[in-house]
Amino acid sequence: MKKFFTLLLLLVSFTIGARAQFEQDTRYVNTSLSNFGLSYNDRGGLRLGMNAEGGYFFEDNWMVHGSAGINHFGKRNNEITLGAGLRYYFSSNGISLGTGLEYMHRSPNHNDLRLPFNIGYTFYLNHYIAIEPQVFYKLSVNDFTQGSEIGMRIGLGFYF
Repeated sequence: MKKFFTLLLLLVSFTIGARAQFEQDTRYVNTSLSNFGLSYNDRGGLRLGMNAEGGYFFEDNWMVHGSAGINHFGKRNNEITLGAGLRYYFSSNGISLGTGLEYMHRSPNHNDLRLPFNIGYTFYLNHYIAIEPQVFYKLSVNDFTQGSEIGMRIGLGFYF
């Protein structure tokens, strides 16, 4: 029972301490791994992605961000993505909701524009570093059935 209350106290302290990181003028950098073989379309096989993201809190709890990523799937298929978006953090619990716009180029010669939607959680290790799992859905503008994607990522975020 002591372990349960200690864990509960730690979780509450992480949640209360998270408020300062979502304040105006905070800068943000994140690196993450995504997808882990998850796919619902015919691009099966091994699937793994790496992403980098940078952002700025222009208002308390509101962040504008840019992202770049590379995804590998199948035998010779790669995607390169560039995007920008907006994310809102619920400072009371660390949950975030985001959306944006993303350009994707897939080898050999396929381009797409996608609307990403994500929900995530920010678990702080200390005042500056956080583990951030997210679930996302990327809606393809050009090809809904083959270009849309659902997945998850886990990242390491730095707030300064």
